[in-house]
Amino acid sequence: MSAHASPAPLAAPMPPLGERVLGWIAEEWDQWPLWLPVAVALGILAYFQLPAEPGLAWLALPWPLLGAGLALRGPRPVVSAAILLVAAAALGFAAARFHSSAAAPMPELPRIAVVVTGRVAAADLLPEGRRLVLDGPRLDDGPALERQLRIRLRAGDPARPAPGDTVRIRALVRSPMAPAYPGAYDLQRAAFFSGLGGSGFALNPAAVIDRGEAPLFAGLRAGIEARIGDALPGATGAVAAALLTGSQSGIPAAELSALRDSGLAHLLSVSGLHVGIVTGLGFVTLRALIAAIPWLALRLDSKAAAALLGLAMGGAYTLLTGAGVPMLRAFAMAALATLAVLAGRRALSLRALALAAGLVLLANPAALVGPSFQMSFAAVLALIAMAQASRALLRALRLRGRAGRCSAMLLGLVATSVVAAAVTTPVGLHHFGRLQLYGVFANAIAVPLTSFLVMPAGMLALLLMPLGLEGPALAAMGWGVDATLWTGRAVAAWPGAALSAPPIPAWGLGLFALGLCWLCLWRLAWRWAGLPMMLLGLLSGMAARPPDILVAADGRMLAIATPSAVLTERASGANRITRESWLRSWGEDQAIPLPRDGEAADGLAQCGALSCLLRPRPEAAAAILLRRPPPDSPRPRRGPAPPPPPVLAETGCRQAAVMISLEPIRGRCRDTPGVDRFSVWRDGAHAIWLGPGGATILSDRAWRGNRPWVPPVPIPRAQPQAEPPAEVE
Repeated sequence: MSAHASPAPLAAPMPPLGERVLGWIAEEWDQWPLWLPVAVALGILAYFQLPAEPGLAWLALPWPLLGAGLALRGPRPVVSAAILLVAAAALGFAAARFHSSAAAPMPELPRIAVVVTGRVAAADLLPEGRRLVLDGPRLDDGPALERQLRIRLRAGDPARPAPGDTVRIRALVRSPMAPAYPGAYDLQRAAFFSGLGGSGFALNPAAVIDRGEAPLFAGLRAGIEARIGDALPGATGAVAAALLTGSQSGIPAAELSALRDSGLAHLLSVSGLHVGIVTGLGFVTLRALIAAIPWLALRLDSKAAAALLGLAMGGAYTLLTGAGVPMLRAFAMAALATLAVLAGRRALSLRALALAAGLVLLANPAALVGPSFQMSFAAVLALIAMAQASRALLRALRLRGRAGRCSAMLLGLVATSVVAAAVTTPVGLHHFGRLQLYGVFANAIAVPLTSFLVMPAGMLALLLMPLGLEGPALAAMGWGVDATLWTGRAVAAWPGAALSAPPIPAWGLGLFALGLCWLCLWRLAWRWAGLPMMLLGLLSGMAARPPDILVAADGRMLAIATPSAVLTERASGANRITRESWLRSWGEDQAIPLPRDGEAADGLAQCGALSCLLRPRPEAAAAILLRRPPPDSPRPRRGPAPPPPPVLAETGCRQAAVMISLEPIRGRCRDTPGVDRFSVWRDGAHAIWLGPGGATILSDRAWRGNRPWVPPVPIPRAQPQAEPPAEVE
C-alpha cells in the first residue's frame, strides 16, 4: 500500500434521493403492470363522483392514450408506463359510462295496487313463503317493462311458480329504496346497474297462467333447493342450499345474525373459497383416478387433465350459483391458474389476480363500490402477498415430517384467518359499522369443516342427484352445516363478540385500499410506506364528523345524536331499515324516543307536547322541532296556521339555526332554514350539522347529483290556493 494513498472511506456515500428512487423503479419495473387494474378502479370511482352524467364523447378518450402509450414502449418506457396508467383510468371511466348508457331507464312505478304479469326468472325460498323475480313484467294492461321486478308472495301461498312459468299477481310495487342518509349505500344505483326496476309484495295469491320451460341454470337451482329442503329441513337445509346454489334468502334471521356476529357470514357468500374447493376436488379426484390406472397414467398427462376437469367443475358451479362478483373473480383466477399449470408456470400469482380484477371491473364497474368486490379482492390480494413473503420463512423453519406438515397447516390456517380478517375489517366497518372480535376462533373451526366435509359432501350430492341417491351425502353435509351453525351461535354468544363502531368514511376506506395495494404490489423496502396509509385510513373515522340530525326520505322519522344517546321522533310506518342504518352510522345499537314533555337524560333536548328545542352538544347551535299534535287533538285541514308551540314561542325563531318537522312547516319562521316533509319529498333524506356558528344542511339530491339512477324532482299536483299561513315572530 502506497504511503500517499488515501484511506478508504468508512462508508460508501449515499446516492442522491432521485437516483435512489430511479434505482427502485428499475428494480420494481416488472411490477408496474399490477397497477393497471388499480388505475381502472380510480377511473370508475371518478365516474361515480360526478354530480352529472358525462357526455358520450368520453368513450373515445382511452384509445388515443392507449395508442400513445404502446408507441412509446421502446424509446421511453417510463413515459409509456405513465401514459398507459392514465389510459387504464380513462378506460375504467369509459366502461362505467358505457354500462350506464346501455342500461334501461328506471320505470316510474304506480303508488297503488296493480296486477303484475310476467315470466318467472328466479324463485327464491324465504323462511316464510317465496320471492319471485319477473322478466318483462306488465303492470295492469301496460307495456312490458325493460327491467325486472321482484315480488314477495304471501306466506302460505299454495302456488308453486317455477322458473319459466308466467304468473299473475296483484301486488304493491315500489322503486328501490333511496339512501337512508346522504352518503349512505345507494340501493338505487345498485338496482340500476343490476337491471332491477323495483320490488313489492303480493296482496292476493299468485296465479300460474302458463307453464313454461325453465332456463337451464335457474331450473337446476330450483330443483336442487327443493331436493335439499326435503332432505334437510329448517336452517340446516337453507344454509346447505346457500352453499350449493348461492341463494341465502331462506336462511332464518337468527342464524344469519349469529353467523355475522361470529365472523362466519363469508361462508354463506359463495366466493373464491367455494370455487377453490370445487376446483380442487375435481383436480385431486381425477388425478388420483388416473394414477390408480397405470396404463392410463403412462399415456396421459394427469396434471393437465385434472386441471381442465377442475376448471370445468368450477365453471359449472359458478353458473349454477348465479355468477356473482366473487365467483367471477375466483373463476377468472382459476382459469388463469389452469393455463399456468398447462404452461408449467406458477398457478397463483399477483398477475393472475390483477388480470381477474381488471376483467371483473370492465364487465361490471358498479361492483367496485359494493362490499362483495372490496372484501373479496382485498382478502385474496393480502393472502397471495402473504404466501409469497412467507416462503423464505417456511424454508427457514424446516418443518418436515408429519408433525411439521401439521404444524405448517395449523400455522397457515391461523395466519390466513388473521390476515383476511385484518384487511376486510375496514370494509365491514365502512359498510356495516360492525366489528367481529372472535372471527379467528370461529373460522379456525368452520373453515376446515367447510373445506373437508361440507363442500365435498355437497358436491357428491350434486353428482348423485340425477340418480336419486343423494340422501347419504346430504346427511353428511347436514352434519357439517349443523356443526358450523353451532360454532356460529356459540362464538356469537361470547361477551363483546360483535361491537357497533362508527364507520370509517369512504375516503378513509380508499386510503386504506391504496395503502394495501402499495404494501402488497411492491417488493422492495418502500412497500412498508403502505402501512402508515392503511393506519391513517383506519383512523379516518376520528376526523370525520357524522351528522347531528338526520331526517328520513319518507318524512316519517328523524333522529338527533347527543353524547349520551340517539333520540328519535317517529311517525306511524317509519322504516326499520332506515333506523338501523342511522344507528350504524353513529356506531350505536339502540335509540330512545324524544320525551313528550320534559327533558332528555342529558338535558340537551327540552320538549313540550308540540315542539322541542334540540342541541347535539352544549356549545352547538339549537334546532327547533315542530311535532305532530297528539292524536286526540283537533287539527283543522284548512285555514291559518295554528298558534306557535310553547317552546317555539318562548325561544323565538331567530335563536334557532334550523327548524325541522315531520309535517309541512307552512311558512313559520321564514328567515330560519327549515327541513320538513316537503323538503324530503323533493330532495330525499337530509343531514344536518349544528355548530357554534349555525347549521349546515345537506340533502341526498345535493349529494348524489343528477344521475340516471336518481329519481327526478317530483312535480306536485295542482291544488287550490290556500290562505297564507300566519307568521310567527
